[in-house]
Amino acid sequence: MDNDQESALNLMKKAVEKLGSSTREYEEATLLRFLIARSMDPAKSAKMFVQWLKWRTEFVPLGHIPDSQVQDQLQPRKIFLQGLSLKGHPVAILKANKHFPAKDQLQFKKFAVHVLDKVIASSFRGREIGNEKLVAILDLQNITLKNVDVRGFITGFQFLQAYYPERLAKMYLLNMPQFFVTVWKMISYFLEKATLEKILIVTNEDERKEFMREIGEGTLPEEYGGQAKLVALQDVILAPLEN
Repeated sequence: MDNDQESALNLMKKAVEKLGSSTREYEEATLLRFLIARSMDPAKSAKMFVQWLKWRTEFVPLGHIPDSQVQDQLQPRKIFLQGLSLKGHPVAILKANKHFPAKDQLQFKKFAVHVLDKVIASSFRGREIGNEKLVAILDLQNITLKNVDVRGFITGFQFLQAYYPERLAKMYLLNMPQFFVTVWKMISYFLEKATLEKILIVTNEDERKEFMREIGEGTLPEEYGGQAKLVALQDVILAPLEN
């Protein structure tokens, strides 16, 4: 951490205290994510952190969302957790053709938290979790209009942007059909510039090679050119992520 970051961090801590909260239970790496997300502005970072604390306390009172609260979303086995990329980021895959718009929006929001927490926790092996970012793969192969869930996509991205700052390393969109281009433009309207810059739509051989280099053959499932088997999220057993 350089002097400018340390100075901004100290100012952020003081600003959080003025807002009636405390940073004492959190590592500096965790706080730094909020600073980076708000362009190193201590006041804006403090506000975001306090909002996150309030949300986390109210929405995730157990510290995690157990499988039992999101069974309807887990049942289709549409999310896969594949281990770490070559850069050490946990890799998650969503098969969009197994997803359908949720009837229960509260459960869907809980599912979004369940997924994000578990993916992040999967890379935590005695290290400070604030340093961890994830790689997401959205496979759009064989999707139909019944699978399109604009509201769900926006909810997921908004959670990521508001409550998981600096957690996304990269997102790859694979096998995008022509009709989804318009849908993606609609979704993109709600995304922050910093998020959009981390998303790559794989459309040619060079982009496919970059995708494979990022993930690594040992982690990438066979159907995408790698050597691994798909592992459903619920089949991965981890200790819950508390913060």
